[in-house]
Amino acid sequence: MNRSLLDTGGNALVVSQFTLYAETRKGRRPSYEKAADPEDADGLVESFCSGLERLGIGVERGRFGALMEVHLINDGPVTLMVETPA
Repeated sequence: MNRSLLDTGGNALVVSQFTLYAETRKGRRPSYEKAADPEDADGLVESFCSGLERLGIGVERGRFGALMEVHLINDGPVTLMVETPA
């Protein structure tokens, strides 16, 4: 956890996920009103990928806006759960 991709010589897999910006402070359903418009978000993701490549990091990209079905097995030292303060 204390070493970067530059330290390890690793590559990055960048997959955008708009649901990461969800307002969950009130109600039963998350709100995505403050998330970027798809055109803006796509440009931000591409800018992030380009920045990694300028650092010499290999980048593979997911398909922006694709429907994803994710199955996950955590294989690492920690799992972080982030909660929004009430």
